[in-house]
Amino acid sequence: MSASAEEQKPAPAAEGPASADDIVVTGRAQRLYRVDVTTVGKAAEDPLDIPQALQVINADLFNDQGARDATDIYRNISGVSFFSYAGVTFRGFRQDQSFYDGQRGNPFIGFSVPQLFNVSRVEVLKGPAGLFFGPGSPGGIINYVSKVPGDLASLRTVATGGTYDRIGISSEATGPVDDAGVVTYRLGGFYEAMRPFRRNTKSTSLIGDAGVSIRTNAGGKLTVQATIYDNDLPGNRLRGILTDDAGDFLSDIRWNANEPTDFLHLTSNAYQARYATEVGSAVTFDAGVRYFESIETQQYHEPRGRVATNPDLVAREFRDQIRDVDGLSFMVNATATIALRGMEHKFQAGGDWYEENSLLASRILRAGVTPLSLSAPAYTTSSRDVARAAALPFTNTDTRTKRRGAYLQDQISLTDALLLVGGVRYDRFEDGVTTTTDGRTTAQSAYRDDAMTFRGGAIYKPRRDASLYVSWSGSFEPQAAASQNTDAGGPFAPVTGGQVEAGLKTDLLGGRLQANLAAYRIVRRNILQVDPSLAPINGQDQLRPIGEVTSKGFEIDLATDLTPDWVLLANYGYNDARITRTVAGQAVTNAVGDRFANAPRHKLGFWTRYQVAPIAAAFAFGGEHVSRRISLSGQQVKPYTIFDASITKRVGIAGVLLRVDNLFDARYAASGFTAQSGHFPGEPRTALAELRLRF
Repeated sequence: MSASAEEQKPAPAAEGPASADDIVVTGRAQRLYRVDVTTVGKAAEDPLDIPQALQVINADLFNDQGARDATDIYRNISGVSFFSYAGVTFRGFRQDQSFYDGQRGNPFIGFSVPQLFNVSRVEVLKGPAGLFFGPGSPGGIINYVSKVPGDLASLRTVATGGTYDRIGISSEATGPVDDAGVVTYRLGGFYEAMRPFRRNTKSTSLIGDAGVSIRTNAGGKLTVQATIYDNDLPGNRLRGILTDDAGDFLSDIRWNANEPTDFLHLTSNAYQARYATEVGSAVTFDAGVRYFESIETQQYHEPRGRVATNPDLVAREFRDQIRDVDGLSFMVNATATIALRGMEHKFQAGGDWYEENSLLASRILRAGVTPLSLSAPAYTTSSRDVARAAALPFTNTDTRTKRRGAYLQDQISLTDALLLVGGVRYDRFEDGVTTTTDGRTTAQSAYRDDAMTFRGGAIYKPRRDASLYVSWSGSFEPQAAASQNTDAGGPFAPVTGGQVEAGLKTDLLGGRLQANLAAYRIVRRNILQVDPSLAPINGQDQLRPIGEVTSKGFEIDLATDLTPDWVLLANYGYNDARITRTVAGQAVTNAVGDRFANAPRHKLGFWTRYQVAPIAAAFAFGGEHVSRRISLSGQQVKPYTIFDASITKRVGIAGVLLRVDNLFDARYAASGFTAQSGHFPGEPRTALAELRLRF
């Protein structure tokens, strides 16, 4: 956030690689962890002028915390907690959606987690974001902003080592290609391997990233990028550890239902081009295209709960699955600042188009799979299960998705202190699912519809470094294509949602104190449920839109310099998400009774850093508390509190990071899942060391 609009910097998308290695400075610590501009609304904007809560996690925080993937940053975001894999609980609701540079096209499909090596920052817009991003969950969106070529020549190399046999190396170079700097480039490579704490598991991650930027005209730039990912996870298609109803683990947290020969392997390629330009001083324009293709193969043993005759044994089934997904998206956005009738209008208009094809081939061996002991697991190769599963036919689920949308927003400056925001979006969507087994079509459904989304808000600035706001924003989510089957009562209109939010944002003391407060109420309607009063048709349970959920809460975010050398980040979120309308005896998906799974009432996080400039070192300490939750099966998920610490030291061109996570080796569940597959255990105490060289 900035102290005034005049102090805004160019859009962060034009930044080069992070300079976070140079974070030990004399004087105040470079506004660490704070931002002046965000592009989460599809255009560069002062956060004080956005009537909705947001957070930006930048490269400084990535580097100080040694963040590797998306799960490493959730503790820094109020209202967000871990659910499973890349999924989060966001203001009470489960969601798995994420965007890249404002576009759909997440290459980490299925059960893989987004990596941060080629990400410059993560932008989080809280609450419904339908105006700019179309169909989606009402909790908010997470947007990963890519690193792009920089104007200054630099080379950064990082060597990594740590517990669980962690070893890795990465390098990234950027700079001008020609003397005039018309063409710039970026090349990056990342490798890291380790043996995580769960038995039989390994992890190897490879990322290759390249980009070229061309200055096409004054204020205009075209950037083309390509990224490849290879994530090999032997024995690492993980479920949880079984617990009792009180939430106590029934075995050592290293227990794993997977055999040593089980695996998950993801390969992805992502390509994108983005053009942005200024037209005079009042108009900006940008357009982008993004394509990705991903294949995830996995063979693994799925736990199915304890054997009734011997509670020490866990029943299992063997799954052989292939996910093949590709997606293509286009977007265009323009802003124009115009004076009309003595008032300044900032018009923003744009559109987007997305098409995704997803094919899941799955065969499941349910009979004759050897159970596994909780107390003394004896692992063997799974060749017998692989061979038996190979005799089964694949069930192929082919899902086709199309999204098209256009939006218009006007931000009116009635006075220097009072702004009004209003916008509308139109979406057209098409979904279709075809299921075949052994060449025979067993199910087929398709649906198309359109929807309008609205957003309105008011911002009052009693001073230039503080804003009070109130807003209403809408969202919608098309029903699952499989639910549109006429035998089940379909087709059905989308799930709709709306949020009322009010808050305060500040950027006081020249940016040394950024404090945000937001209170919200979200209502989701038209949620499909099985209606037990209706008889099945052709074996299909009858669905009806009879569900409603209300989520209420508030969030506090603080970033401040306690002294010129001492920085504090803190966040707190309170949430109460409950079912407010449904059929007696029924429950909304991801909820038990009237409570939502993995939705904590309280979540607290902090990170504080003190630098000692004379010795070019900084010391940091952080923590996270998540209150009691329930699993999808209604089992207790105990509250937990964990702490982390790091030291950074710089000597010439070299920097060193030493970091310890879960400092006191707490044993805890990061989230709950089902009684059959257990709770996801949190990582024990781990240590990470990095040697950073920058030229």
